[in-house]
Amino acid sequence: MFVALEPRRLYRQVAEQIRVLIDTGELKPGSRLPPERELAERFSVSRPTVREALIVLEVEGRIQIRMGSGVYISSAPRQPTGVLPNDEGGGPLEILQARCLIESGIAEEAARLVTPDGIARIDLLLERMEQSLNDGPVALACDRDFHTAIADIIGNSALKHFTGLIYDTRMSPYFTKLASYFEGPHTWKLALEEHRVIRDAIAAGDPAAAREAMRRHLTLAQKRFSESFEEEPTREH
Repeated sequence: MFVALEPRRLYRQVAEQIRVLIDTGELKPGSRLPPERELAERFSVSRPTVREALIVLEVEGRIQIRMGSGVYISSAPRQPTGVLPNDEGGGPLEILQARCLIESGIAEEAARLVTPDGIARIDLLLERMEQSLNDGPVALACDRDFHTAIADIIGNSALKHFTGLIYDTRMSPYFTKLASYFEGPHTWKLALEEHRVIRDAIAAGDPAAAREAMRRHLTLAQKRFSESFEEEPTREH
């Protein structure tokens, strides 16, 4: 029923196999997919790869994800709208991994070139974010501005532009759908606390600490977006 996959664009290959099984009727409307762990074993991929594939299929309307219960085949699957099946852009977790690698280096360099004006701007953004934890769109905008403000300290306009571009890939239908399950006031609070650690390391002019603080922040972000659909999201404090 399921076939192990070659290591190329794995989450899209997983989505395509499940899509074919739905279209041929092998997976019946209303039926529950096997647990994530079992799907990962059958496809010989990681559980986060399975989650990314499931997000693609939910955006297409072929499945329904019920947090704390599992994943079910939609009763009346619709054709994809506004989705690019052949899009070569990375999946949500790939994007976060790329940001982790790139922005850790940016934070490190920012700590070498930090100015009082740069820290003052970051402080204003953190204050605004603290006041917006219950307002997702505003918190998201503050989050973006925080990361681009760090790049701005370096004084390289291309680098700042690139940081904004890679951040904006999270506005894809897939990332937006994934965020709808795991993002909320509790995760914005955690992100704010992690931002403050990054800010303090940069303000102290400590490149190694700034690099590690950014790496830890974006690694934890990956972890928050990698929780199981079969369990209620963890509410950390």
